[in-house]
Amino acid sequence: MAVYRVCVTTGPYLMAGTLDNISVTLVGTCGQSPKQLLDRLGRDFAPGSVQKYKVCCSTELGELLLLRLHKERYAFFPKDSWYCSCVRVTAPDGTCSHFPCYQWIEGYCTLELRPGTAKTICQDSLPLLLDHRTRELQGRQDCYRWKVYAPGFPGIIDVSSFEEMETDKKFALTKMTPRVDQGDSSGNRYLPGFPMKIDLPSLLHMEPNIRYSATKTASLLFNAIPASLGMKLRGLLDRKGSWKKLDDIRNIFWCHKTVTSEYVTEHWCEDSFFGYQYLNGVNPVMLHCLSSLPSKLPVTNDMVAPLLGPNTCLQTELERGHIFLADYWILEEAPVHCLNGRPQYVAAPLCLLWLNPQGALVPLAIQLSQTPGPASPIFLPTDSYWDWLLAKTWVRNSEFLVHENNTHFLCTHLLCEAFAMATLRQLPLCHPVYKLLLPHTRYTLQVNTIARATLLNPEGLVDKVTSVGRQGLLYLISTALAHFTYTDFCLPDSVRARGVQAIPNYHYRDDGLRIWAAIESFVSEIVGYYYPSNMSVQQDSELQAWVREIFTHAFLRRESSGFPHRLCTPGELVKFLTAIIFNCSAQHAAVNSGQRPLGTYPDEHFTEEAPRRSITAFQIRLAQISREIQERNKGLELPYAYLDPPLIENSVSI
Repeated sequence: MAVYRVCVTTGPYLMAGTLDNISVTLVGTCGQSPKQLLDRLGRDFAPGSVQKYKVCCSTELGELLLLRLHKERYAFFPKDSWYCSCVRVTAPDGTCSHFPCYQWIEGYCTLELRPGTAKTICQDSLPLLLDHRTRELQGRQDCYRWKVYAPGFPGIIDVSSFEEMETDKKFALTKMTPRVDQGDSSGNRYLPGFPMKIDLPSLLHMEPNIRYSATKTASLLFNAIPASLGMKLRGLLDRKGSWKKLDDIRNIFWCHKTVTSEYVTEHWCEDSFFGYQYLNGVNPVMLHCLSSLPSKLPVTNDMVAPLLGPNTCLQTELERGHIFLADYWILEEAPVHCLNGRPQYVAAPLCLLWLNPQGALVPLAIQLSQTPGPASPIFLPTDSYWDWLLAKTWVRNSEFLVHENNTHFLCTHLLCEAFAMATLRQLPLCHPVYKLLLPHTRYTLQVNTIARATLLNPEGLVDKVTSVGRQGLLYLISTALAHFTYTDFCLPDSVRARGVQAIPNYHYRDDGLRIWAAIESFVSEIVGYYYPSNMSVQQDSELQAWVREIFTHAFLRRESSGFPHRLCTPGELVKFLTAIIFNCSAQHAAVNSGQRPLGTYPDEHFTEEAPRRSITAFQIRLAQISREIQERNKGLELPYAYLDPPLIENSVSI
């Protein structure tokens, strides 16, 4: 008689426990155990509980390959959800096997788990395990389906697929909900107190392992509802006219004061702060260094000489690398929206900036269109105060449109959704890249589904409050993706390509490169452990399918993008993974700002010592970066904390 000790941990989350019967079957190289009901006196699987059981077998099973969890009806109780964190099994000889689960199990079903040791497909040879990988991925691909949201968009998740899946026929378990016709336009409707329509049907279906936790949902509601209610009571949500004076805006936001908001209130109209925002504001990726002026911006030395002073000239400053351009070309043909019956206006400006001898970046000239001529004057700091201020205001308006639609929503939210989808569809739970990326894709599918239901839907918030509306958003995102490159995606390459290595006080660049280096070092250790050679990368068919799917659905097979569609070396894999993790965490924090900190891995998907040591070293390095940032910020009039590691979310989740 061989006795195996089984320890089952239920997650500590709200409603994580179950009243259903839970049984277990152990599968080893020498056979499998009988199906054993896990039952002790009292409730077995309460939230946060750790319960121990014995499974008796006639003979030892050899090396454990799989553990089957069976969830079945108990008496007359209705079926419920159970969050199983992990199962540990101790063999008769004392060998301990860890089976990570960390997922919701719904309905009555059987879930197969593998030991926690990460393995690529090349490291599996047993038909049983190869078949397990195939069945797992087929189930996921049936559950997580691609959908085209709009022409030129990255692929998104098709939430309607969740309700179609039968729980006992799929590997990735989902919550079943009553069917709602996705083609029913009446689902896109106004709700009391909301000024825009909300696509309700799309919010009803969300696979439980990718939706917000109860804690996350409560946190969002706690922050969002009072803010929305406050704006409603103060008339902001229903306002249809123009602002009459700046004090009106201050009165709206009087209860949301921060060090940054107070600083902006005092300095927003100053040229030095205008330039500072290109370095450390919410869109710090616009600047390109110029060696010569583009023909579409005919600025002459005489125009800018009063600002440059007598000891230099425009050509000299160009040669020194002190002249920079922010070009909003993408807005030139953007559709324009109507709000409250009034046509709106959009500028496509060219903003020339100068790095002065004091180390401050200041605007030098502004042209509000892409076509020079009498109808498109060049505005200068020597113009009247109000003309110059109005020109800068138009630039900031264009900055908002490019930042929110492209830098923020496209380059973090939509691309990270595509990474999450490809990871779920092409990499099994035991794959090392799946384990690595899982914390950095958590909640992304949920938050993007909410965004499409409330912001991007017809007559949603984008249609109600922006000058380009939904059609303009679709145009901007598709146009931006058509021009987006791998160089843009990788921070060190982007900094070099834009020629902004030497600008002082560029905290986004400095902090971002340190975070990038820390992620790269961590990823290099993980990749080096599982991929010791070029051949190990090239022969991993699951990895190659994953990168191909990203190339196909995120970047629409555009060869000119420079994104890989095949990985040939560990170095290529390290760079790609580093860029994905950076953009899913630090870049999103920089362009969205401030929950679960970068480097936090509460679920123990990696069970081997080597990757666990790498995680610890990564966390130590991030802590050191945080101390350095906080020390630097003590000497800054306006602290830059967007890339302080404790303030960087692990994933795009808000």
